[in-house]
Amino acid sequence: MEKRETIRLDKWLWFARFFKTRGLAAKTVTGGHVRVNRDKVAKAATSVGAGDVLTFLQGRDIRVIRVEACGARRGPAPEAQTLYTDLEPPKEDRDVVPPSPRFEGKGRPTKKDRRTGLLYQRDMLD
Repeated sequence: MEKRETIRLDKWLWFARFFKTRGLAAKTVTGGHVRVNRDKVAKAATSVGAGDVLTFLQGRDIRVIRVEACGARRGPAPEAQTLYTDLEPPKEDRDVVPPSPRFEGKGRPTKKDRRTGLLYQRDMLD
């Protein structure tokens, strides 16, 4: 039986460019925010290899990915994307915050806008 190639979990998350630094990856793992094959892990030194499924929070998104390769370095993004397969369906456009009803996203208000007080009418203060 062949021995499966494995790598530390925090190192792999950093290689695959899910986290900017290895320290952030380790902090996420030790905080108990990563699952490997549905099991919660708390050690950054947990070994992962090809075929393992990782679930973790990245920003506002819950990522579910399958490890395809261990990797040898933290290379450019196209190289990092070959290390995993994203198992999540594509995300729809996020809800966009509507612009203020008084100021309809025309950029920064001009001095004239501020002087005339269109932005600061009495009903906006209530």
